[in-house]
Amino acid sequence: MSSFKWRGRHLVLPLAAAVIVVAVGAAGALAASAKTTASTIKVAVLSDCQGAFGSFDGQDLAGVVSAMSQYAGAKPVDPNNPRKGWTGGQINGHPLKLVGVGCSNDRADTAIKETKRLMEQLGADVMIGPLSGDESIAVANYAKQHPTKTFVDGSAGAQDTTLKVRAPNFFRFNGDGAMWNAGLGDLAYNKLGWKTAAVVADDYSFAWTSAAGFIAEFCAVGGQVTKRVFPPLNTTDYSSYAQQMPTNVDGTFVAVGGAGLIPFLKAYEQAHGPIDGKKFIGNLFWGTPGQFEQLSTRVTGAYVGGAGTAGDLATPAAKNYANNIIGKWFKTIPPYGAAAPQAASTFTYGFFINTWGLIKGLQAVKGDISGGQKKLQAAVKKAVLPTAYGTIHLDKYNQGVIPVYYAQLYQKDGKLAVKTVGYIPNVDQTFGGTFSASTPAPGRTSPKCVKRTLPWIGKTQHPKVVG
Repeated sequence: MSSFKWRGRHLVLPLAAAVIVVAVGAAGALAASAKTTASTIKVAVLSDCQGAFGSFDGQDLAGVVSAMSQYAGAKPVDPNNPRKGWTGGQINGHPLKLVGVGCSNDRADTAIKETKRLMEQLGADVMIGPLSGDESIAVANYAKQHPTKTFVDGSAGAQDTTLKVRAPNFFRFNGDGAMWNAGLGDLAYNKLGWKTAAVVADDYSFAWTSAAGFIAEFCAVGGQVTKRVFPPLNTTDYSSYAQQMPTNVDGTFVAVGGAGLIPFLKAYEQAHGPIDGKKFIGNLFWGTPGQFEQLSTRVTGAYVGGAGTAGDLATPAAKNYANNIIGKWFKTIPPYGAAAPQAASTFTYGFFINTWGLIKGLQAVKGDISGGQKKLQAAVKKAVLPTAYGTIHLDKYNQGVIPVYYAQLYQKDGKLAVKTVGYIPNVDQTFGGTFSASTPAPGRTSPKCVKRTLPWIGKTQHPKVVG
């Protein structure tokens, strides 16, 4: 016989049954509360929307949002406008909230002003970025002063950021500028027959680092760098700098990038006549999707340094990254059009892999950023990324050890195209023992032109590419 009784229209439960109902209800409420009150992880992104690299802002944000969507359950707000960020996304029930996107302009002071706004005023827990060299040195120093926050790079490639500053809570999965040019000095001397070369580079930390890779390797195999010219970043009239470039050398290495590259080449033509592409090697900007198309066929034959990417790599992983990750989450990336062809840009890829490294760290600690984020930082340091172009892990300075590719410009259907022709695995920031925490930082006169042995000389591999 049932022990439940009715009093009027109300069912009266025995005490034990009532306790059970209350307990079950409380447990359910607690479970619901746990799901809804898991602490939010507040994320900030620092990009350049102005300055020499402002046109790559969309690529930066596309890299971030694609990684958040692919690995953390987020979704772009607008598949044609990466800067609008993402919706959703979580790590073990902890929501990933984008609290702000910084707008810098390649200047360290602007980068720090924006970093303070994002981290101190908007209260971000972690930050992804910045884009450019001087900015990253400043942000790494800021990170040192804020050890309970975690920072991952965007695409910045100044050597000092990790090798000199060495903030334990700043991590960089992309390479630095010198690493990205591994193989070019060997190519110039032993394949192209250059014995002498001139170098022109923007007068700031990334371009110094970029030039350092070429100089160190070209001199290592026996070449001589006879002239180094450094126009200020954001120069608009390059005529005086182009006139300083010697013509009695076998070739020229160009590390003028961003908005300055086309004006420099035009000034060079005005000063010295038509460009012979076979006598030029350019750094990553000569192969960056969205930029190289503007160079026109006048630079056909030139070789190009990379940024750990190869847009024409024919492996399933590379095709999947371009078409089924970047091309899945975004249709277009302004201002350069269709998204998938921009996947190999150093900016798209750099912000993508650094965000991925952060996500891997967060997943390892199940979204727990308590304890001054020490567990998170230890987890990010151990993250290994099986990227589209090869596996990346971090060294003792939180700097990625990366695969490096270089390419050559050629004509396809009357237009300029890029074909990857060289591959060197496992390049580290010491550049085969050339650089260390105690060696002079790259600059106008550093590194010196010294003959030495590098482990990859004569061992460049030839990757499988399309076409």
